Amino acid sequence: MTAARPDDSLGGRAGTPDEATQPDAPTLAEDLLLLLFQPDSGTIAGENTLFYILAGAVVADLALGDHVTTADRGRVRAVEGHAPPDDLLRSAWDYVSTKPRGVQTVLAAIGPTLRAPLLARLIARGDIDRGDRKVLGLFRTTTLREGRSGRRAALLGEVRRVLVDGAEPRARVAALAALLSASGTLPQFHRDIPWTSPVINRAKELERGNWGAGAAGEAVTRTMTAVIVNSVVVATTVLPRS
Repeated sequence: MTAARPDDSLGGRAGTPDEATQPDAPTLAEDLLLLLFQPDSGTIAGENTLFYILAGAVVADLALGDHVTTADRGRVRAVEGHAPPDDLLRSAWDYVSTKPRGVQTVLAAIGPTLRAPLLARLIARGDIDRGDRKVLGLFRTTTLREGRSGRRAALLGEVRRVLVDGAEPRARVAALAALLSASGTLPQFHRDIPWTSPVINRAKELERGNWGAGAAGEAVTRTMTAVIVNSVVVATTVLPRS
């Protein structure tokens, strides 16, 4: 397994533009979970609705890889004969391959089991370190710390360039920034990504699939990703209150 260098451009699935084609490349959901990890506290932002957020990243990853497409009434349909090589993505693809399903249905079905395996992958890659400490000198509790790979800083820098500096993103970075915005956790990144009106407006544009010419790609993919991100917004803001 090849570790991503901290200064790599993140146009692909991980630290290099071409890494998305590698069998062991990090998924979009791994990148999103790594961004949501807060090194100062050792916690993960958005825990209450995390499974919706991670599920959205999985479906978006399938869409960006042309493994799924849209069916009637905005449902998700698997592209026959084009299963993803990644086991975690394959499980989600298998679920929608039986019949087209609504995005909310897919998020609810695949989301609850994602956190543990995704976190395990990040720990195995050295992006996050797992340790333990004593509480009150008696009880041991598990702690999470940022690893030494530098990949979180590189991801955050790429998202910042898109949201703050107005750089035109590649499709994967656009989807990552849109999902981060949809998660409702962007205010927690204020130190690195100032929570300003231009940033908010830019993030909302990405949520709607307005990525710019450089990340245009297929119109169907952009539209589908926007549908997925909108479903994440609904899931994280409306459903928890209902």
